[in-house]
Amino acid sequence: MFENFWGNPHVARALEHTIASGRIPQTLLFSGPEGVGKATMARRFAAALLGSREKIEQDDLSLPHNIAIIAGRERWPAEKRNDDPLLFASHPDFVTFAPDGPLRQLSIPQMRMLKEKAQFNPLKGDRRVFLIDHIDRAGDQAANSLLKTLEEPPDHMILIMTAENAYNLLPTIRSRAVPFSFGPLGADEMAAFASARKLDQPAKRIALAAGSPGLAVSLDLDAYDRRRAAMLMLVKVAAGAQPFGAWIPFSEAIARSKNEKLETHLSILYMLLRDLMILRETGGAITNQDVRVELEPLAKRISLAWIRAAVKKADEIAELVRRNIQKTIALDSLILELRSA
Repeated sequence: MFENFWGNPHVARALEHTIASGRIPQTLLFSGPEGVGKATMARRFAAALLGSREKIEQDDLSLPHNIAIIAGRERWPAEKRNDDPLLFASHPDFVTFAPDGPLRQLSIPQMRMLKEKAQFNPLKGDRRVFLIDHIDRAGDQAANSLLKTLEEPPDHMILIMTAENAYNLLPTIRSRAVPFSFGPLGADEMAAFASARKLDQPAKRIALAAGSPGLAVSLDLDAYDRRRAAMLMLVKVAAGAQPFGAWIPFSEAIARSKNEKLETHLSILYMLLRDLMILRETGGAITNQDVRVELEPLAKRISLAWIRAAVKKADEIAELVRRNIQKTIALDSLILELRSA
């Protein structure tokens, strides 16, 4: 039923069983790491219920025209976005709500629109399917607005939500959904996927993707190398292996670029810190194997307590990302705190 879907066969089997039995949950929660196929499976599941898979697949948020729509809306003022909430609806009975704006959050107007559209009867068949991608990016007010719909859903509505961590959601939302847990793909599955998709530099993509086929496909390796060089210099300066002046050109480049998001740099920083911990404690395989020669002397220089302090500081900055904190100020403060540590 879900042909060419890579990994997580237990989820596919469970969903096939629900369709065969005719007992379709009204609210489903797909949780798991970014890029493992949660939204893809949601669209495939909807297509199995509604038909017209080619129309539903047009809502794939990784498609260039959808990326352009989302990116273009980042430049809109908040008032304009609120007056015209973001949704994708290529199929008359399938609607996708995606994070919107420069902070990529689900908004209250989006959840209100979902409630309004949920009342409309299906145009074809007897079901309408709504996908909320990244429900964990809804603020408290937006989540509470959604909760009102979950408490009394129309009989024809099926709601699928995706989240990286189900426990980041309000317990009242989580308790009203049937959970399906997605995990990263294994090494053999990733190798088969990369081969089937004929990906360039497959070994590097597989290592960086950490079991995520979506990430393996979407990775811009040149951009990743540039951002990693900045974060590697940040770690070197924060560990006292380089003077603070060595960081300034990278800091200025990040500040000049409007397309460089802080959360993207933080995700790379987390990977580097993980690699440093592995090298320090076990010396085993790491994600950024191609820069191992630069990471090994750093791992000998720092302590486990330093790594914990770095992760804690990165976590604090990640919490401030949605408040539109200035990128360079945040990263400079991280360096200064860790140099003193």
